[in-house]
Amino acid sequence: MYCETAGYSVMRRRLREHRVLVLCGEPGSGRKATALALLDELTGGKVFRLDPRHGVDEITEEALQEGGGHLMELLTEDFRTESESRHSLSGSRGDGSAPARRPATRLSELHLDRFGELLRGRNAYGIVLVENGELADRMLRGRYGMYCPPPPSGEVLRRHLFVLLRTEPAEALDAARSLAARPDVVAALGLEELRPREAARLADHLARHWRGEVTDDQLLADCASFVTSQAREWFAGGDRPGALPEALPVLNAGAFRIAVAVFDGSAYSLAAEAAELLAWELAVTLDPEHAPGRRLFGTHAEHRPMRARAVLEEGELDLGPAKVPMRAVRFQGEALAGAVLGEIWHGYHNVRGPVARWLRALCDDPRAEVWVRASIAAGVLCSWDWIHGFRELIAPLAVTDAPVARLAAATALAESARDPRIRPAVAAVLKDWAVSEDSGLVGTALLAHGYVLAAGDVPGSLDALARVVRVHEASDGDVLGPAAFSAARLLASGEPEPVLRRFDQWLDDGRLNLANLVHLAVIRALNTRTTHLWGLRDVPELEPHAARPLLVALLATRPAITPDLARLLRHTLATARSGEVALEALGSMLRRAAKDDEALGHVCGFLPLLAVERRDRDRLRGLLNELVRDRDRPLDRGAARRMWDAVTEGANR
Repeated sequence: MYCETAGYSVMRRRLREHRVLVLCGEPGSGRKATALALLDELTGGKVFRLDPRHGVDEITEEALQEGGGHLMELLTEDFRTESESRHSLSGSRGDGSAPARRPATRLSELHLDRFGELLRGRNAYGIVLVENGELADRMLRGRYGMYCPPPPSGEVLRRHLFVLLRTEPAEALDAARSLAARPDVVAALGLEELRPREAARLADHLARHWRGEVTDDQLLADCASFVTSQAREWFAGGDRPGALPEALPVLNAGAFRIAVAVFDGSAYSLAAEAAELLAWELAVTLDPEHAPGRRLFGTHAEHRPMRARAVLEEGELDLGPAKVPMRAVRFQGEALAGAVLGEIWHGYHNVRGPVARWLRALCDDPRAEVWVRASIAAGVLCSWDWIHGFRELIAPLAVTDAPVARLAAATALAESARDPRIRPAVAAVLKDWAVSEDSGLVGTALLAHGYVLAAGDVPGSLDALARVVRVHEASDGDVLGPAAFSAARLLASGEPEPVLRRFDQWLDDGRLNLANLVHLAVIRALNTRTTHLWGLRDVPELEPHAARPLLVALLATRPAITPDLARLLRHTLATARSGEVALEALGSMLRRAAKDDEALGHVCGFLPLLAVERRDRDRLRGLLNELVRDRDRPLDRGAARRMWDAVTEGANR
């Protein structure tokens, strides 16, 4: 049964005018059904298929049927030798050597003009199906090409259910459609919009469920197979025909899908550049003797995402101090990213090498928007095959001298530990690294504990940090730096209370190295934006305060811990070895708050708790005077007056 797609009447009119039409779209999108419907309507059912091994330029008048409709689907792996046509690809030269391959004749409007004249002479019609890509992009800019969008999936589903359940009670149709909209079914599908072929499959599953032939669990499992099937279809024969340059188009398409899986929802420019880097890795692995170049004017950005069931959207990129507009690319379904990565990692072992090299290179990129995504993807792959992934992805990053690469290794380890089955292996690695003589490995272990996942909970992560810090010198910056960063990150993990209690215990402990860790973590909370202390656990309450210092974000979201924060900051300010740096960080926070009314309100509510004693008030007033009298960057006097009044209020408590 055919469900008419948008633009059908325009397609019919253009087919009547030109006799030939090029329909562009992805397999399974309904393009073939639309072509058959158009030809059937114009020829009264006389529809024939042309041999896809022949190109449009090879069609002769004898191959066309009088008054008939002719359908031809171009093969994406189309190529032939210099001296033979497509249908004789298996032939060889007279000397017994393998035939030299060359690209097939490039389809052009001249070929379509000729095809149209042949069809007109036979009072016939023809439709050529082209998969989205460079050729489709070129055809859409010409006279014959039209994009064939999928018909509304809801209507396709309804029609198939109507046929499948026509002998069932009247309520069966509504019940099946309600089941399709059930949240667990929608989540299992993992796709925003089904293609016609998928809608037909879902209708069959729903009809069988209505008849009691499958259980709820079986239905959900069947629905979950949709994205798996899509990924398998994408990468089956993904390097055909196995040599360059013929394989480059499919390698590029596969690389783009993998890149979108890693950068899903991020800037299109990042995903596109990453795809080019991966395509190069895949190409030199397939054919090491031929280094590929890059097409400069290949598939247009407006059409390229279609090959990955992705869309371009306007969005914002959080840079910390500001958010900038970006053109984002994302899959049309949350489950597609995992399905793509799972298919290449589990299904094609030889792809692991180039993908691992690619991810390692991305993890060394100084842009957080790049290395963060790459390290999370690396962690997911490691959790699927620890013995291979750790050695190929994480270990090489951890032993480099680049701080970004080590932070990426820590992130990947923490992401791997999200799987409870892998967590013991991650814990064992971190335990070994923590006692290593390599300061880089020690620092990587400390950074990994800032994500909570490796130890399983916040107290366990704090224990791990303390164990390492206690056995090192109180002045060892290679240890205290990453440890303080992780301690501050744990403050932003959504559970600040146990962190603050542990800070108090470390100060009471009396050991200088633990006290230094607390002071450095407090200073981090003063001068580090919340967005830079992101973790692998969602903390939605902090999202509105991403651009503010962590301490301000905590004041806004956890007012109950304000006295604890004030006590720790007073201690840090009053300690000789940390006081000067802490006062400078506090001044930086006050400057930011002066430009942000909401933050200023939280800070003014916090300052009285810092001004408990005369010495505290003198310190704060001296800081405010210095900020106001700064000749280069004077603090706003109105904001300074409010802060001064807040400090004075502390004397009256």
